[in-house]
Amino acid sequence: MDKVKIYIASDHAGWKLKEELKKEFNDKKLNQKFDLIDLGPEKYRGDDDYPDYAKKVAKKVSEDLLSRGILLCGTGQGMCITANKFKGIYASLAYDLKSAKHLSEHDGVNVLCLPGKHIKKNKALKITKRWLKSRSKKIAERHQRRINKIKKIEEKNFK
Repeated sequence: MDKVKIYIASDHAGWKLKEELKKEFNDKKLNQKFDLIDLGPEKYRGDDDYPDYAKKVAKKVSEDLLSRGILLCGTGQGMCITANKFKGIYASLAYDLKSAKHLSEHDGVNVLCLPGKHIKKNKALKITKRWLKSRSKKIAERHQRRINKIKKIEEKNFK
């Protein structure tokens, strides 16, 4: 079984949490299923801009729709806004376990956005694990119908 690629990136406000999540991905359970690829920044840079990193992750995921992305900035919203500008990207903010589960099972989200300034490592890790676990479940027909409508809008707007 091939590992699922997970691209991760942050700006300065999400950098510390990104680094903490990366350590957790070295856990044997996660490491067996996922290949975590850090797209930056390698070092803390207080003057960086979230669109630069959201673009890197969104581009990679849009090129390989079996992959996933994780983006972290201060609120998570800036990353969501930027990532959703790419065709095939469904980025959303998760703030608790229920929302993380619904992102995958109801909305087909392939890029998870987390608020680096407003969430602790343990909660972020639980949310990430729930999102990853839920993504493997079959999407219910009514939710797939809605996702298909979104895809039609996307196709029309990305011509």
